[in-house]
Amino acid sequence: MSLQLRKESETLLEMMTDSSLQNINRFIGITGILKQIPRTGWVEVGVHQAESVADHSFRTAFLCMVYADIEALDPLKLLRMALIHDLPEAVIGDLMPSQKTAHTKEEEKKAIDKILGHLPKTLMESYLEVWNEYEEGKTREAKAVRQLEKIEMALQAKEYENCGSGKKSLERFIKSAKESTVWPELKRLLSCILEEN
Repeated sequence: MSLQLRKESETLLEMMTDSSLQNINRFIGITGILKQIPRTGWVEVGVHQAESVADHSFRTAFLCMVYADIEALDPLKLLRMALIHDLPEAVIGDLMPSQKTAHTKEEEKKAIDKILGHLPKTLMESYLEVWNEYEEGKTREAKAVRQLEKIEMALQAKEYENCGSGKKSLERFIKSAKESTVWPELKRLLSCILEEN
């Protein structure tokens, strides 16, 4: 970070009221809830000490960072999407795709509005725009993150398989990732991950 950017950042923080800083602290606290929410799919198949939603977002962010830099996409946008995409789960819990309905989509929207509502208006609007872009899945960046988060899921499934976790088959997670991964370069990445693990 350049000295100029750092100075501007410090100035902005210095100008914030105690109430605004407390709201940012509330936002960060909510993100921490994701560290305590196990991924439902893993629990359902009997994985002992299943990864948390935050664990999934963390590694998805790394996949997004590397992929964005390789493919000359906007790395900041991909990282933001990776970190924000499951944020509503801090309020509504982790739902598997089969559990999602039109009602749960509304609940996700209310949850993200509530969570991001703790932030200053410009940040809230910026992060909400990124979340909406991911949800709509129409831009190249959103499509990339959607595929990369499925690739991360397949990688996690293989790791669980390799250590003997999960009483039921983990193949459905790998199948889901294969079906969701459509770009040739990401199919190659997925194949490489599955062969290596």
